Amino acid sequence: MNETRTTRETETQGPETGLGAARALARLALLCIAGAVAAVVAGTGHWFILLLGLVGLGLAAAGLWWALAHRGLARLLGALLAITAPVGVLVLYAVSGLWLVAVIALAAWTAALGCARSALRRLRKPHGMHTRTVRAPCRAVLIMNPKSGGGKVGQHGLVERAEALGARVILLDLDTDPDPVALARQAVAEGADLLGVAGGDGTQALVAGVAAQHGLPFMVVTAGTRNHFAMDLGLDRDDPVSSLEALSDGVELRVDLGDISGRPFVNTASFGTYAHIVQNPDYRDAKAATALDQLPDLLVGEAGAALSARTDEERLEAPQAVLVSNNPYARADPLTGGRRERLDTGELGVIAVRVGGAVQAAELALLGERASGLTTLTSRSVIVESDEETIPVAVDGEALLLPPPVVCTIRPGALRVRVPRERPGAPYVAPAVDWYRVIRLAFDLPRRHRATPTHDKDQEQSDD
Repeated sequence: MNETRTTRETETQGPETGLGAARALARLALLCIAGAVAAVVAGTGHWFILLLGLVGLGLAAAGLWWALAHRGLARLLGALLAITAPVGVLVLYAVSGLWLVAVIALAAWTAALGCARSALRRLRKPHGMHTRTVRAPCRAVLIMNPKSGGGKVGQHGLVERAEALGARVILLDLDTDPDPVALARQAVAEGADLLGVAGGDGTQALVAGVAAQHGLPFMVVTAGTRNHFAMDLGLDRDDPVSSLEALSDGVELRVDLGDISGRPFVNTASFGTYAHIVQNPDYRDAKAATALDQLPDLLVGEAGAALSARTDEERLEAPQAVLVSNNPYARADPLTGGRRERLDTGELGVIAVRVGGAVQAAELALLGERASGLTTLTSRSVIVESDEETIPVAVDGEALLLPPPVVCTIRPGALRVRVPRERPGAPYVAPAVDWYRVIRLAFDLPRRHRATPTHDKDQEQSDD
């Protein structure tokens, strides 16, 4: 059994060396905070103006909320506030002569965050998904979507390159509404010993479910628009041809597979606001316009199904959005999604959002992951309920309507994934800063017994 890493781990030093570097960075982070405080103190006598910076950020978030949650004049005024509030603060700083203080304080705070994240990063155990060397397949079958990713299959000559490596290629005829699951099952019946997909995450998930059912290896060719699953596998999303190297020189990963009411998913199942928006037939051709048109009714109106969700340990009442992911994301970022550090933890990630007005929108902007309107946790199962007959769900970007209760579970190690031996690895995502740990690390304080979030348990090493 060989072990590789899907992240760009560069830590080759011993535990003590890494711990020493982490402590030095933690102390540097605290010094940078002291520098930020000193810069603010230098502006003593102008405290009110300095505090307007935070006020401006809050007002900008409130304005953005009004712009999204209302129409007409309220939307226009909200957009103006979102733009003018931060600009006004900058102008006020410049006129009052505090711009230099603000720049120094902001730079010191940014440096403090960078040092703190680097310190916490060095406390993580070297980790990566286990791989094993495998023989090249004899009867590989790759299902390719010719229009996915703007036509990457044709642009990169993937059909010809795959066939030259001995694979059989099935091109989807989109005019006939093809069924990838039926095509995959037929390929298995005809003796395929590997199934692969060049297409979007939705098609990948469906074929991956067939591969998992039959115990066959699955292969991802990065020909989709985003290919989040491929990114978390460490594949090169800019070079689909490199994915084909898995056919000749590949290693195998065991990863988890999400399940939503019997349907597999490799990335996420989304409920609430986003799921309602993607149901609209106009969404694919006019995403921004469709979202702006529907958001007011979804955020503050009566449109949309009222949801509740149950995890292993918690009940979430009336969230506006719930994101259930196949393994937790490194950071709770409901806007960009981020990335998953591992795909084999055996747990679902859960991010729930509830923003009831401009005040909570401002809080979310100021506090981020620690805002009261944002809940993050992990669970082996998630049950989403509603009084409606069906619940809109976006599963790996595909719009579905499912009858409640909708049950999401995870199948640990269900999927064998074939990847190239040489691949760039997934991009590093800085951890959220826990200042308690930073201070304890900087001053070499003894560890106190306290609950640790489930998704951090396999990422820490003792810093005592």
